[in-house]
Amino acid sequence: MSTLLAQSGRPFPDWAWFDERNVDRLRDLFVEHVQLTGLALLFGLLIAIPLAVAAVRWRRLYSPLLNLTGVLFTIPSAALIIAVFAFLPVQTFGLKPRTSVLALTIYTLLILFRNTVAGLDSVPRDVTEAATAMGFRPSRRLLRVEFPLALPVIIAGIRIAAVTTLGLVTVTAFIGQGGFGQLFITGFQRQYTMEVAVGVVASVLLAVLVDLLLVWAERALTPWSQSRGGAT
Repeated sequence: MSTLLAQSGRPFPDWAWFDERNVDRLRDLFVEHVQLTGLALLFGLLIAIPLAVAAVRWRRLYSPLLNLTGVLFTIPSAALIIAVFAFLPVQTFGLKPRTSVLALTIYTLLILFRNTVAGLDSVPRDVTEAATAMGFRPSRRLLRVEFPLALPVIIAGIRIAAVTTLGLVTVTAFIGQGGFGQLFITGFQRQYTMEVAVGVVASVLLAVLVDLLLVWAERALTPWSQSRGGAT
């Protein structure tokens, strides 16, 4: 940032950046950033939750699935996005949002899978046995008993995955998406410090906002966990 300030002849902060055109652009980038993050989390949950349920039911699946999602998570983000772009069919993917969503979804799997398994494992055994004794079938017990009790741990995983994904979205600016990450690219290209700074601040504020919303959602969905925590 200091190098960019030295090279740029423009003042900093440059409040003139917030003209009508750039405010409209900022709004569009916000929508794109949220959409990419939301879709990645949605698809990640649709994949990770069934895998986690299978891993809890059949324990031999847990280590292979954890290792697979762990290996995928360790791939550098830029390398993964470029690999998706380069090796998958151009007609289907290419320079399209679905390329970014696929890469971002892959990064959510480890966190969501691990936390969902941990949440289901945290359900007391006597509770599940009582539900079974009351005639709950496995699927009904899962939906009515196990998932609600596991929800605080699952939402904690969603929070981590959301904040991580919000940061990774900026990397997809290399293939034409990226939400606020596009401000990093254009700011460096123009040597315009204000644009880079707006992108950084907007990304951080969005991450904080999303995390606070998920905290509120957790408290609204699991009021019993809050009252239990207060009692102890």
